[in-house]
This record gives sequence, structure tokens and C-alpha cells, in this order.
Amino acid sequence: MSRPVPVPTALSEPFWEAARRGDLVVPYCPTCDLRFFVPEPACPGCLAPDWHYVASAGRGAVYSVTVVHRAPGPGFDTPFALAVIDLDDGATLLSHVDAGDPDAVVIGMRVRVDFRRLTDEITLPCFVPES
Repeated sequence: MSRPVPVPTALSEPFWEAARRGDLVVPYCPTCDLRFFVPEPACPGCLAPDWHYVASAGRGAVYSVTVVHRAPGPGFDTPFALAVIDLDDGATLLSHVDAGDPDAVVIGMRVRVDFRRLTDEITLPCFVPES
């Protein structure tokens, strides 16, 4: 069985379009200057509805990490490192980190975004150690 594929919504479609191009974008609220993730109908900082996506350099550091040994569902290869990534340009993402050995992923590790094509429509951003 293959890995589950995300289903874009009206809020997330621009994120998935950018990922297909190999670009990482995150929601940005100009009212309170907050970058956040996941996209919500209103900014989680000030509740303004007029946020938009902005480009991210896709570099940051591992804030927290766990190694998943039990698949969350069919199609996931285990073990894998699942981490909270603090992006240098402000947002925080939950993502896979592929360092070869999941136990090699540690708090503070510098990472950069890498894109993995799942289907013709969905390219999944994940992270790898910064070289």
C-alpha cells in the first residue's frame, strides 16, 4: 500500500502549488507581522482574516524531535524522524527530517527544506540536514 496523499483545501492549495514548483511558502499576517503554519481562516495571533502566503527560505533548526517506530497508518515506512522545525524566517512547521538514520536527528540540528514528489499533483516538503 502506498503512503496517504494530502488533499488540498481552498486554504492550502497555494501551499501545494508552491511545493510543486519546489518553493516553500507560509501564511503571513501583515496586521500583526506573524508567520504561522498551518493555514487557518484567520491569523492565530490577531484573528485578522487578510493573511497571505509569503516565500520562506526553508532553512531552520530542529526545535523538537521524536522517532516514530509505529506507523500512524498504512503506507508509512518506519522508523522516521518527525520534528518541529523553527524556520529562520519565523514560522514553525511539523515535518519529517530525513538524515538517513532517524536517531541522528537532534535538537538544534540545522536543516533545509527538500521536496519529495508523491504524485503529479502533490509534492511533499520535508527537511534534510543542512550541508
